[in-house]
Amino acid sequence: MTALARFRRSEERQYTTWDRARLSVVVPIGVIVVVAIACIVVTALSSARRADADAVAHERQMFAQAVKAYGERVLRELDSVGSSDAAQRNIRTRFDQDWVGQNVGLWLATFFNHNAVVVFDGNDGPVYSLVDRQPATAAWLETAKAVLLPLVDSMRGQDTGFSDVLRRDSAGPGGEDSQARAAVIRKVVGRPAVIAAVAVGPVARLRPTDKAGAPIIVTVKYIDGDVLSGIAGRLQLKNLRQIGQGPVPTEDSVYALATPSGAPIAAFAWTPRQPGAEIVASVVPYVAVAFSGFALLAAFVLRYMRRTAAAIAAGESRLRHLAMHDPLCGLPNRIFFSERLEAAIEEVRAGSRRAVLFYIDLDHFKDVNDTLGHPTGDELIRNVTLRLTHTLRGNDLVARLGGDEFAVISSIGDDPDKTMSMAQRIIAAIAAPYAINGQNIVIGASIGIAVIDKTCGGTADIMRYADMALYRAKNEGRNRACIYDAAMDADLSKRKLLEGDLRDAIENDGLQIHYQPIVNKNGEATVGVEALCRWTHPVRGEIGPTEFIAAAEQSGLIIELGAWVLRRACLDGKAWPDLTVAVNVSPLQFRRTDFVDMVERTLKETQFDPARLEIEITESVLLGNVDTAEAAMRRLKALGVTLALDDFGTGYSSLLYLRSYPFDKLKIDRSFVRSIEKAADAAAIVHAVISLGRGLGMKVTAEGVETADQQLFLRAAGVHFMQGYRFGKAMTAGEITARLDAPDQRQPVDAPQALAS
Repeated sequence: MTALARFRRSEERQYTTWDRARLSVVVPIGVIVVVAIACIVVTALSSARRADADAVAHERQMFAQAVKAYGERVLRELDSVGSSDAAQRNIRTRFDQDWVGQNVGLWLATFFNHNAVVVFDGNDGPVYSLVDRQPATAAWLETAKAVLLPLVDSMRGQDTGFSDVLRRDSAGPGGEDSQARAAVIRKVVGRPAVIAAVAVGPVARLRPTDKAGAPIIVTVKYIDGDVLSGIAGRLQLKNLRQIGQGPVPTEDSVYALATPSGAPIAAFAWTPRQPGAEIVASVVPYVAVAFSGFALLAAFVLRYMRRTAAAIAAGESRLRHLAMHDPLCGLPNRIFFSERLEAAIEEVRAGSRRAVLFYIDLDHFKDVNDTLGHPTGDELIRNVTLRLTHTLRGNDLVARLGGDEFAVISSIGDDPDKTMSMAQRIIAAIAAPYAINGQNIVIGASIGIAVIDKTCGGTADIMRYADMALYRAKNEGRNRACIYDAAMDADLSKRKLLEGDLRDAIENDGLQIHYQPIVNKNGEATVGVEALCRWTHPVRGEIGPTEFIAAAEQSGLIIELGAWVLRRACLDGKAWPDLTVAVNVSPLQFRRTDFVDMVERTLKETQFDPARLEIEITESVLLGNVDTAEAAMRRLKALGVTLALDDFGTGYSSLLYLRSYPFDKLKIDRSFVRSIEKAADAAAIVHAVISLGRGLGMKVTAEGVETADQQLFLRAAGVHFMQGYRFGKAMTAGEITARLDAPDQRQPVDAPQALAS
């Protein structure tokens, strides 16, 4: 009789007088549990109301900041045109109508989508106007001047009552009380808009008597549906829109823009998030589980008190099942799998058809655990288990070896096509998106395959073959399957040989450090360098950083390699007292408890100024390493070292990282910079990252700048520093010194020329 049959037999027994006695114990406990759950529900409901109110206030604050940031962005776009020397020559010195139309009006309308541009002369008369890329009509000018001229007067030092100017700079065209540039939000021709004005400059070069007569460029950019759509996308505001006089749903949040005097400009509404409902929804399942758990507990207690020898037998059966199966997903565990693999090998040797071992490793499972938590990772393992069992045949054994590793033993035979077809079905099943706890999760699977035939060795040999095939699958890009062959033993030997050569190169200074220049936003001055490791093998020649750094991380040599690079960079950097030196740090290196001690010791031994050292880390350093990472970063800041978040936006980027960790600099990944001329969303992302960095008080560096158009765009967007082939490829320390000694001989070039140099 099975344990399940015995369990059902016990349920069929009738209650006795002991049942009533047991109820006298269970009922008081039940009352206590119900009261506790009721308290939890009341607390959750009150927390939900507070969360809803806090969410509305936060969204209003973020919307106000977004509108202000939009106005400042419009002002920067106009300032990039009006403050140039070319504008000084063609507007102030000698007014060139054609030049203004092409380089001011059409430029702002085409590249920055400004709706209207008006140029006022020193007497506040409009000498050029463009509305929606057409010359402005007299009626439009007459209506708009009532709003535009007060801002012009304010810039000339007249008190027009503006107290909400987004940006006011002294030394403007009218003296100490005027502004060189300013922007306000007003209603223009019945529509809310940002009005930005810039005095044609540079004003600092003008004589005091000429400042009051400076021409002023005024631009109008409406806060329309496209702008609101962009704000809504960034802030995740649902149904953001401008409202008129009609009724607004009571559940919507309303934000009104008005002048300091109280005159209305525009009103906006959106459907606010309701985290309170999410709190309630999250509590309800737990309450249900608690009630169910209590009921189940009571049932188990009652049943346990009635069990006899049959219950003991059922317990023994369950203990054996737990010993041989994984408690999380119910699959056979490593012990069961090892026994079944030995049996499969013996069956094949005895004449049965060949079997195949599939060694499966989930790709990016650790990222899910680190970012979404172990409960989500556990649920993901259960989902993977279900998909594997539904994908495979009934007589195939599926086991979980531990962590994110699974194994399958199948008697499919040794046909490579059938074997790979089965592996692809497994990969496709695992790689399909998962919906877990409201999260869409996408992972992959790499599979190593070993064929079990009469000539194979024991279980250790088969597992080693499958492991080598799995290693090949991961090296070839993951999410694929590889069948073991003898060449993989050679690859393993080659990898071990590479690791040995790398160890010798580190110990004997066989590596080189090249430095890529980092320039200011104008691209004219070199302000720093980034240290990049290079290796010229005495036999193989140049070995790419991707290959030898991966080998260093897999073998643990990354610790010695990182320490060597840091020391070499500090020694070379002493020759450039005006430059910062940036050094990339591997996650494995940063997570060591002695990393900060190593940095401090290196700085002391090389006598390098800590304020000139910049440590660059990626988001992967922070995943699953919150407390240790923060403590290490605080200690580095105490030494005076600068911290930069590298490749921002390419991983599991989180604003929590920027708020919680003391970063000084944000580096925009080259993939976004490369796409700003081709994709509007890439340009928007770059703008958003720059605004985010500036808002948090961080310096922003753009990587991978290769063309003049990219440089112009990034400069207008407000980036602080740039690096890329336009300003110089990675070079030796001697070449950096020569570059600094002759700064005038280096001119920015587009990528093809830089690559060829």
